[in-house]
Amino acid sequence: MAGHRILAINRGEKEKFLTVKVGAPEERILRYLEKMVISNENPHTTPVLKEVIADSYGRLIAPAIEREIRNVLTEKAEDGAITVFGKNLTQLLMQPPIAGQVVLGCDPAFRTGCKLAVVDATGKVLDTTVIYPTAPTTEKKIHDAKETLKKLISKYHVTLFSVGNGTASRESEQIIVELLKEIPEKVQYVIVNEAGASVYSASALATEEFPNFDVGQRSAASIARRLQDPLAELVKIDPKSIGVGQYQHDCNQKKLGETLTGVVEDCVNKVGVDLNTASASLLGYVSGISKAIAKNIVAYREENGRFGTRKELLKVAKLGPKAYEQCAGFLRIPGGENLLDNTGVHPESYEAAEKLLKSLGYSAEDVKGGNLKDLGRKIRDYKKTAETLGIGEPTLRDIVKELEKPGRDPRDEMPRPILRSDVMDMKDLKPGMILKGTVRNVIDFGAFVDIGVHQDGLVHISQMSDKKFVKHPLDVVSVGDIVDVRVLDVDLNKKRISLSMKLGEEKR
Repeated sequence: MAGHRILAINRGEKEKFLTVKVGAPEERILRYLEKMVISNENPHTTPVLKEVIADSYGRLIAPAIEREIRNVLTEKAEDGAITVFGKNLTQLLMQPPIAGQVVLGCDPAFRTGCKLAVVDATGKVLDTTVIYPTAPTTEKKIHDAKETLKKLISKYHVTLFSVGNGTASRESEQIIVELLKEIPEKVQYVIVNEAGASVYSASALATEEFPNFDVGQRSAASIARRLQDPLAELVKIDPKSIGVGQYQHDCNQKKLGETLTGVVEDCVNKVGVDLNTASASLLGYVSGISKAIAKNIVAYREENGRFGTRKELLKVAKLGPKAYEQCAGFLRIPGGENLLDNTGVHPESYEAAEKLLKSLGYSAEDVKGGNLKDLGRKIRDYKKTAETLGIGEPTLRDIVKELEKPGRDPRDEMPRPILRSDVMDMKDLKPGMILKGTVRNVIDFGAFVDIGVHQDGLVHISQMSDKKFVKHPLDVVSVGDIVDVRVLDVDLNKKRISLSMKLGEEKR
């Protein structure tokens, strides 16, 4: 039985909607036990032994076996769910940042109004306010809301709206689209998954970061920032609150927490961290850096200014040689004194990297200018070269990869978010329509895709490919993927959209 079904049954039983029993061929089992226990037929002892066998099986053996079977099935299902959660979280954290844009974050709501936060290209909050364009509202409030937005766009040169997908998202989106048609500036918008934003805004970390903001302002700032740099912002939130799993509350919470923390650490270390802009929460996920050391790094930076070299880390309180050895390769210094400080090359390999460049006729300026794209091709014998440099072959290959693309971001290879300038309604959807959407969540039986109508549509596993058998949806799609889908069915009453990735003739 599929893992998600096991967890669904367990939840149904826990909430007393179901009574679950594992069936077994009881008669066969009793005959087998009697055969094992009763060696000789005796008119006096045989009936007693049969009663003992039946009683022990019904009262002790059968329940124990049932518990063991249920535990094994549950553990397997939990491991499967945790694996899916981990893979989804990886894809979410590794979404490419939208750099160099001034973003207006919008946390929609009805009664309390839409909270706005303007964030510059570096993530600094420039302005915050509240507008009331959604019910209960009036024409005057809608007009005032649009005027406020126009002023913010003009004053701060906003180029992108980041709109949370929660309550009143649909209504806020319509107002924004109307506004975009009224202004001369070229502004686009993105619907952002706001899962975890409310958790962050009420956290001690958010209070420390924005002591003068209320929870709404913090939430709007988070929604804007998670578009600019998803990884840097999402690490501030408990991974379990990000909402990209299935049956997460039915899993072993300790195992889930450990797995997700490991995923975050892996993503952070894979991407690397800008030493001069990273928050303490982001630095805390770097290998070798504890939460206390992370705070010390930020404190040192605030007191002494930006880091010029990685070696300066050794001046940070409680950051000793061992911690430096572990963390240095994952920390980046763009525009630092040493060009290698902006690569994944570890300081202990700097000498080897410089020797390699010199032997092949390159200089530091070539690294800066990005003129080393063919560096790997010039090395004919990696093993021999590695021996000459006094390093291992895997280390040499890592150095070459980093020198070919200094300051590279592995997230650049991921699909970028869809920037929208218009809006559709569920009522506009018709069976057969081909649309482009973003995968929001992947589960055992399919994937939920955002097609720009506020309600995510479900692509069932049976509708994912007409070319091959799909064992698991993750074999075909990942969170953040941009996919073409065909509308199969729309249920307005239940707010359900059925989609297919089998485009067939429709696509042609």
